[in-house]
Amino acid sequence: MDYTERLRRLAISDARFAEDGVDGAGVESEELDLKTLALVRLAALVAVGGAVPSYGVRADAAVSAGATAAEIVDVLVSVIPIVGLPRVVAAAPKLAMALGYDTDDDLEPHSGG
Repeated sequence: MDYTERLRRLAISDARFAEDGVDGAGVESEELDLKTLALVRLAALVAVGGAVPSYGVRADAAVSAGATAAEIVDVLVSVIPIVGLPRVVAAAPKLAMALGYDTDDDLEPHSGG
């Protein structure tokens, strides 16, 4: 289905299209590569204030698709103008845990000296 049909179905809130989206069938990206799609989904998770386990799932998907930890952190920085710094600050420890960082030790503020 081309993008105009997908957009039309979204715009009219096509129930079947939405149901397909819930179970994951039929609404995968037709244009984005897997890495980009994983990073977009991670950005959306930050925007909605996702739960800790969701960050693990999405970070794993991004890494599996070829994203580096630096690219994943870039997602956080890139969404600040859209979602705001408080939302990103709240997401940072969740994402850090998902990437395997010890949030108690590694994320302590460093003194400037």
